[in-house]
Amino acid sequence: MKQIEGCSVVQFYAMFSRASIRAIIRAYSVPESLKRNSSLRFCHLAHNESPLSKPSAFFKSLHNPYTILAHNQLDMFTGARKWLHLRYMSNASIELKADGDTVRFSLNNHRRSDSVTPVNKGTKRRKMSIKAKRNELRFYRLKAKKKMNSPNPLVRITYKLEKAKRKEAWLIEKLRKFEFPKAPPETHDPEILTEEERHYIKRIGEKKKHYVQVGRRGVFGGVVLNMHLHWKRHETVKVVCKPCKPGKIHEYAEELARLSKGIIIDIKPNNTIIFYRGKNYVQPKVMSPPDTIPKEKALEKYKYEQSLEHTGWFIEKLEKELEEYHEHVARYKKGKDLAT
Repeated sequence: MKQIEGCSVVQFYAMFSRASIRAIIRAYSVPESLKRNSSLRFCHLAHNESPLSKPSAFFKSLHNPYTILAHNQLDMFTGARKWLHLRYMSNASIELKADGDTVRFSLNNHRRSDSVTPVNKGTKRRKMSIKAKRNELRFYRLKAKKKMNSPNPLVRITYKLEKAKRKEAWLIEKLRKFEFPKAPPETHDPEILTEEERHYIKRIGEKKKHYVQVGRRGVFGGVVLNMHLHWKRHETVKVVCKPCKPGKIHEYAEELARLSKGIIIDIKPNNTIIFYRGKNYVQPKVMSPPDTIPKEKALEKYKYEQSLEHTGWFIEKLEKELEEYHEHVARYKKGKDLAT
């Protein structure tokens, strides 16, 4: 085996730049203290130069061949630090000890007093790629499909019931956005009409052909605006509610009377309401009340209400099926116990 003292500086540098440290150790008889970890830490020591302020004076005082070789190759190790692994580039202090013919390095894990501890900021959420999102959705879709097609009826009914209840809670949360705080009631002096006046106004309203339509959107600002526009030329106006659920016509009549300050004369069986504007009627400056929703939002609210109604029916149906299933299981267990 060759000895490391026998090679020159140029040969050692050329050999070190082409081969790895493991190859150098195999080619030369390097003691245990100058193997891979010690050499790499010494490179870091040569780069920082923190423990040795004047390495030349320190190495000249030692008469060790390995120490002299390390002193001659300080520049070479400084150039090789670029390809060092990150695990060797730490902030720990390194001590060099020379005992006889051996050179030893010791690593102290004491932090510097002037070192600033890094502040752990909130980790940002890693953005998922489109492919990862599709895979995640596919996973949940397959999981739901497995529950829907499960041979166990209890699993199927429970999954559908949980899904319907989640949808019901989501719809209720959506409908809360359309709830406007009602304006404080204004001082309104309702006019008192006699029976003859009511009969006369009712006959006039039935003969007139103008009307205001209340459709699936229900009562919104545009309905009240049209009523005031009709009252500009006529004393009465008919409000036709189609489609209208049973019992909903009275709710519409009370709401329109509150918003328009009109008087309800009659409610027909064909879902028609006759309103009278009053004797001392004055057209307001703002004919559409501020505590009503616009036409577009009224349609959106109607869709959510329809969905909530059908979801409620579906939940009742599933709860009935679940109850029947439990009764069937109890009956089957009772028959099995009697047979045994």
